[in-house]
Amino acid sequence: MTKITIIGGGSYTWGPTFMRDIFATPELAGSTIVLHDIAQDRMDLVYALGQKMIQDFKLNFHLEKTLSLEDALQGADFVILTITTGRLDSMRPDLEIPANCGIKQSVGDTTGPGGLARALRNIPVVAEIGRKVMEICPNALFLNYTNPMTVLTRTLAMQGVKVVGLCHEWIGVREKLAQIFNTQPENVTAKIAGVNHLIWVTDLYADGKRVWHEIPAITEKILNNEIKVDEEDTSVFTDHAKVKSTLFKLYGALPAAGDRHIAEFFPHFINEATNWGADYEIKLTSIEDRKTLEAYAKMMIESVLRGKTDLKPFMADISTEAANKIIRAVTNGETYVGIMNLPNTGQIGNLPYNVVVETYGVIDVTGAHATAYGEVPVGVQNILQKHVLNQEMTVQAALGGDWGLALQVLLNDPLSSRLAIAQAKQMLNELLEANKQYLPYFFQS
Repeated sequence: MTKITIIGGGSYTWGPTFMRDIFATPELAGSTIVLHDIAQDRMDLVYALGQKMIQDFKLNFHLEKTLSLEDALQGADFVILTITTGRLDSMRPDLEIPANCGIKQSVGDTTGPGGLARALRNIPVVAEIGRKVMEICPNALFLNYTNPMTVLTRTLAMQGVKVVGLCHEWIGVREKLAQIFNTQPENVTAKIAGVNHLIWVTDLYADGKRVWHEIPAITEKILNNEIKVDEEDTSVFTDHAKVKSTLFKLYGALPAAGDRHIAEFFPHFINEATNWGADYEIKLTSIEDRKTLEAYAKMMIESVLRGKTDLKPFMADISTEAANKIIRAVTNGETYVGIMNLPNTGQIGNLPYNVVVETYGVIDVTGAHATAYGEVPVGVQNILQKHVLNQEMTVQAALGGDWGLALQVLLNDPLSSRLAIAQAKQMLNELLEANKQYLPYFFQS
């Protein structure tokens, strides 16, 4: 039967979500799910929840847990990756050190100095996971959910891993577009291309009808507050689409990710002149915000295990994530169509070959195959080109422990490029020192 390994299975959010979604897929009944983590306590808690799911709902699944990556990968048909090297505490310097240099980040996990620091931590770990996959289960389909999505997917693809990067940002934007066009999300289709957290819509259909010509008026109304997106959402993760709408007016293409992610690819949106993003209704996510969410997720698991919280609502609330749908398609000889991150083999004609890009693609028993997009508009190409080259350099810097290359990445980064060279050097040194225990190639004796 099918074996699905979840690396980072001790995640209080992703672990329960993936288990629930797989358990809710009848075609996968009889499968084995293996939770792997390096933190015994976290893995044990999620495992206990999974066992309760199986027992309470009389599910035909087998659940295992292990601290051994080798054991987890043995015989795996699918590998799901959701890790954070150093967990949330390691992200604090990612945000605080740049902030001391006048660079504030809304997320800090993809681009900017925070994205670089996270990449330098995660790339060596993911490269070792990739090496083990190629040694133990080279035919497994690897589903990467870990950020920075692009550079980690690139790292795995370079090793020959059958990897596809998966992100839910377009899913969220599609839901908002469906509300505007008064239809269901699955009835909204688009022509999309870019890199993770900076993909661009250049054509749009709702209910089979082309509606792209309506986007200029819609974005104008969003900027004028005639249309209010996510008005009821007061959390730090809210997305009022002001950044997307502004960029559409500039480039004639609509970014299709959350504003908090998009803003970090540009120097224009989070600075003193914009009240640190407030003018675009962007909220900056702190480590405390993230820790609050993590603590709540843990508390909910513990409450379920004590019998104080009913598990039924959670089990019925299937997510929009693609993992269970992809696994079902591959194991049943079906086809999955969705947005995915894959090496560029020509799907975007005017971006470099082999860099990881995000477009629509198809997954079947033969693997993941990108759908041809064509060429992105020249203005969008100009933006993406800088970032894909920075991403390539980031991978090289991480695997080679190359301080000079890492500095070039910072100097080329739109958020960091405002710094004097001496400031950039100092910031890089502080970020590296803060992450010293996770950077074996930078601090070899």
